[in-house]
Amino acid sequence: MVTTTDTTQIVTTAKLQLQAAPSFKRWFKHLCYLPMTKRWFKKADQQVIASAVDLAEQGHAGEIQVVIEGHIPCALAYRHNTRQRAEQLFAELGVWDTEYNSGVLLYLNLCEQRIEIVIDRGIHSKTLQENWQQICQHMGQQLQQKQYCQAVVDGVMQIGAHLSAYYAHYPQQDIGNELANAPILLD
Repeated sequence: MVTTTDTTQIVTTAKLQLQAAPSFKRWFKHLCYLPMTKRWFKKADQQVIASAVDLAEQGHAGEIQVVIEGHIPCALAYRHNTRQRAEQLFAELGVWDTEYNSGVLLYLNLCEQRIEIVIDRGIHSKTLQENWQQICQHMGQQLQQKQYCQAVVDGVMQIGAHLSAYYAHYPQQDIGNELANAPILLD
């Protein structure tokens, strides 16, 4: 797993709980999970999410990356939970490597039905954890009602609203779009 620095923060949990205990139950659950990512998020849904990301990134220099994963790979599932997987993807996808440290990863794990938001150090110093928790809770409610695409779109739009409050004064047109708008689907 990619290690992170103290400047990378997962805001959906307390920092003291970053170590996940090895879990055979979690490993078995992810082993037996049937890939449903593309069934729940069809091509049209992916295009709607990409459009929402594009719209949410307008008017500020913040960057949003959406990752929807069916299950944690079995080689990682025994020792890593969704928080750690989101951190790993944040680092591997370079979401931390934006011009103004304004990257946000919205991670959705379908097997565990967990939502994680990982924010970069530039945003962490300016926002409260409660704001990000509210986004996760709202998305969770929509997912329980089987409104998968709408949950992600609403989450992206709420993240965009938070970013515009803190990054509107940075010139977005100077740096362009640093991260792809299309969601990344992993089975």
